[in-house]
Amino acid sequence: MSTFEYENLTEKLATIIASHAVDVDRGTFPAAGLRALADAGLLGLVSATSVGGKGLGLPAAAFVVERIARECASTAMVVCMHYCATAVIEAHGSLETRKAIAEGKHLSTLAFSEVGSRSHFWASLGTAQADGNTVRLSARKSWVTSARQADSYVWSSKPTAGSEMSTLWLVPRATAGLRIADAPFDGLGLRGNDSSPVTAEDARVPASARLGDDGAGFGIMMGVVLPWFNVLSTAVSAGLMETAVQRTASHAGATQFQHAGSSVADLPTVRAYIARMRIKTDQVKALLADTLTAIGTGRADTMLRVLESKAAGGESAAEVTDLAMRVCGGAAFRKEVGVERVFRDARAALVMGPTTDVLYDFIGKAVCGLPLF
Repeated sequence: MSTFEYENLTEKLATIIASHAVDVDRGTFPAAGLRALADAGLLGLVSATSVGGKGLGLPAAAFVVERIARECASTAMVVCMHYCATAVIEAHGSLETRKAIAEGKHLSTLAFSEVGSRSHFWASLGTAQADGNTVRLSARKSWVTSARQADSYVWSSKPTAGSEMSTLWLVPRATAGLRIADAPFDGLGLRGNDSSPVTAEDARVPASARLGDDGAGFGIMMGVVLPWFNVLSTAVSAGLMETAVQRTASHAGATQFQHAGSSVADLPTVRAYIARMRIKTDQVKALLADTLTAIGTGRADTMLRVLESKAAGGESAAEVTDLAMRVCGGAAFRKEVGVERVFRDARAALVMGPTTDVLYDFIGKAVCGLPLF
């Protein structure tokens, strides 16, 4: 699939995703949008061509996620998690699962963060005990995107051998011993992404469900998942910022002070706010592009860019959507203006692990030449 083809497909599908965005914001899982993406082959975007996928990488995934996020951040986050899980499964999963993902018949997600370690997703507390040809998993996962809808979870645990690192597993959602919290997600933003705590109580999976070597989970998290998740999270933030700029500028230009014969956009202070929004958005997009270049070329500053991208994206999205609410004033609190949803959705990037505060610590360590862990 060429760049033109997947970009053109994504533009067409954006209309479908947008038509369901209001319902998704009310808590409906974006099944219709995901089905459209699957039918178009975009859920298999990063799957290898040898298993029937499109064979494209992180830059293509970032484009798709950013474009979807302009219309519906919940859908974009579901796709973000699916692509992150797929990157792991492509490297370490079974041929059967890889083919199912490539065909758009299998939705996956990540199950890393736990109640005891919170946003420090790399610190696995859940256990994995070998029992013949099976493994018994026990853990309290704090938040899993698409918890009730995904076909599988890329799941982290302590190694069966008992080292301090971690091991990854591909765990089917229907596995006996898994319990998804009863209450549906009803949070501030990203209301349609079906996030939920998932508990494993002696959940059995075959030993062959292991992804990579026992104890190699931390390396996969840092080498594969962190770059994919940070980049795609930044893409979500960039999409939200783009929507905030466009809707705010449109509102300012169309809203009149009838008594004065002028528009809101005629106010220099308003134009200055919108200018700041535009600059911040373009800065994040430029950093995202440079991060992708660093990853693609293996630059020495790759990890620094990976860490910076999500921190800058989350902080900037919060600032830009704050300004959107400020410029649009009281009208911003009405849903038809279209900025209050992006304001709410933009907050998620600040607190999704690795959180912005954790990233600042990591970035400071990197700049000072200190080890991250």
